[in-house]
Amino acid sequence: MFRRTLAALSLLSAVAVFSATACSADDSRAEEPTKSSKPSQEKETEAAPSDDASQPSVAQPPELDATETVAAEQGETHGNRSFEFGKGKKGDALIVAVRCQGKGTINVTVRPLAFSFPLECLDSEVSTIQNQVDIAGADDKGTVSVEAPTTVRWSMTIGHGEGAAAETL
Repeated sequence: MFRRTLAALSLLSAVAVFSATACSADDSRAEEPTKSSKPSQEKETEAAPSDDASQPSVAQPPELDATETVAAEQGETHGNRSFEFGKGKKGDALIVAVRCQGKGTINVTVRPLAFSFPLECLDSEVSTIQNQVDIAGADDKGTVSVEAPTTVRWSMTIGHGEGAAAETL
């Protein structure tokens, strides 16, 4: 019994450390390594909610910056779903913004880029994550697929914007 409790506490500590490193109250973008088999640059941000009144609703897909173009939106959805998104301008990065609430993990896969990421969703708060993928082909049209338990409500915005190389100039 003691070993099982210790193992569970160790796992919870690791999850808490990972969550704390991915969160940012000032919504700045932290560079993360890619999970793609192709060379890429990925940025991820996660908004930390301050209180229930200021939390965005899952019913409204995440908004992009004024400089970014929406390629597709998916309103509040339960369970699995796939949908297509449009092509961006030559050299644009792909932006994938997801908002969710409910206990469970959703998995997002973007094709043909072979890019994917999980998002842990919670009952008590709305979680939002935004990934920017700046690799060859990110400006092309494609398909996004979400695998999600029925206990999770989610919405998504796919967009295109300037890549990281353009941001540093």
